[in-house]
Amino acid sequence: QAQVVESGGGLVQPGGSLRLSCSAPGYAGTLETMGWYRQAPGRQRELVATISNHDTTNYADSLKGRFSIGRENAKNTVYLQMDSLQLEDTAVYYCYTRRHRFAVPIWGQGTQVTVSV
Repeated sequence: QAQVVESGGGLVQPGGSLRLSCSAPGYAGTLETMGWYRQAPGRQRELVATISNHDTTNYADSLKGRFSIGRENAKNTVYLQMDSLQLEDTAVYYCYTRRHRFAVPIWGQGTQVTVSV
C-alpha cells in the first residue's frame, strides 16, 4: 500500500494563506484522483477539493474562489493553496488518494490547520 505524506499545515491569522502538499512517492503509476478533505472538531469529515489525473477539479461550493487545487502527475503530488483563511477553516486536513474509480481510497495521516487571531 502506497504511503501518503502531507505537509504544510500550521497556524495562521484570519485573512492569511497556507499551502498544503501531499505526495505518494512509493506508488508506481499515476493516481486517478487526489485531493483534500477536512474535519473540524465535532464535525464530520467533508470534501475540500479533488483533482483527477486529467485536471478535472471538484470543489466544495463554500470554498470556491478561496482555495485552489493543483497536481503534478509525474510526482503523484497534489497541492492546496488556501487564501483568505477564516476561523471556520480550522480543521485537520486529510490528503485523499485513489488509484482508480473502484479502488479503496488511501488517506494521509492529516495535517492541522489553525486559523486564529
